[in-house]
Amino acid sequence: MKEDDELSEEALFLEAMRDVAPVGKGRKQEQRVSVQDSPGRRQRREDAMGVGKDAVDPNFLTLAEVPLVEPLAPVEWKKDGVQNAVFKKLQQGGYPIEAALDLHRKTVKEARVLLFNFIATMSARDRRSGLISPGKGEFSETPGRLKSFAVHWLQEHPEIIAFCSAQKQHGGVGSIYLLVRKSQASSELNRELHEKG
Repeated sequence: MKEDDELSEEALFLEAMRDVAPVGKGRKQEQRVSVQDSPGRRQRREDAMGVGKDAVDPNFLTLAEVPLVEPLAPVEWKKDGVQNAVFKKLQQGGYPIEAALDLHRKTVKEARVLLFNFIATMSARDRRSGLISPGKGEFSETPGRLKSFAVHWLQEHPEIIAFCSAQKQHGGVGSIYLLVRKSQASSELNRELHEKG
């Protein structure tokens, strides 16, 4: 049966190639160049070929659909090991806001890049507490969409150890406090200080 399938595939191929003639020696095949090669068409062609793109996108935050978070719903999450007192202080807005990111009026794609870079910058500068403002999205076509993505991305990112809805003065349920993991150097310094004390 397998041989029959291979024969029929070969017969189909030969039938499809019946009108094809080889290019003669010494002749170059002409490439047709569109007179109306617009910048958009050129960009699409370069995107398809991967011109100017990294082989692998370092941004691992998803663009696939995520669970919906209601626009007015408060959010909170913490990794195992985060002390309850630390989380409570975060919920009360007790940490200084060392960095802030406003995502209002951004598309999901734009927000994904901005948030990924924001967390990388916070981590590189050893800033532990921040605020992001995706907004509630209460009156948008898809209510809570950007907020839903932000919540999912924060849970997905290994550098984030906790987050929760902000206090009213910082944007309430339209904004999110977050805590970034301590850098290795900061953790070692803290350990040394506690050992000496």
